[in-house]
Amino acid sequence: MIGILVLCVLYQSGTNEPTDVMAKVKEVPRPNHIAPSFELIGLDGKSYHVGGQRDKLLFINFWASWCEPCHMEARDLQDIFNKYQDQLDLYAINVTYQDSRSGAVDFVSEYELTFPALLDESGDVSRSKYWVDGYPTSFLVNREGIIVESYYGLINKAELEQHIMKWMQ
Repeated sequence: MIGILVLCVLYQSGTNEPTDVMAKVKEVPRPNHIAPSFELIGLDGKSYHVGGQRDKLLFINFWASWCEPCHMEARDLQDIFNKYQDQLDLYAINVTYQDSRSGAVDFVSEYELTFPALLDESGDVSRSKYWVDGYPTSFLVNREGIIVESYYGLINKAELEQHIMKWMQ
């Protein structure tokens, strides 16, 4: 898989320099790599910045209102936030470019979500920075701004809680 990615990058860039390829491959967010920085506006009208060191762990969840697994995990994410909000920031990033603002508002209201719901209206964060192509997709980021866990698909609440406890220490 990595070999195919490297060949695609080489073909697209028109160069044979390995350093160019490795720079592009490192951009794919995964554990032990720096979480890509971004700034988005939330449904509350506030601006949220992600990048670099922070006081708490961060859980980033990409979702859409039409995504059934996103509905299935919404209550669990709210429970996690209620329990760990002093040690964990949780940002729910709606892929608004594939969804709608009204869909996001209805989803947040239906599940009475109290953590920030951010709007990725251009798709820049989900597509270009985090390479998200399925929902839900989530990342746990440590206080140093490094991705420590990634989750593709529905999250097991007990497993997520174990990871949070592990990385809080």
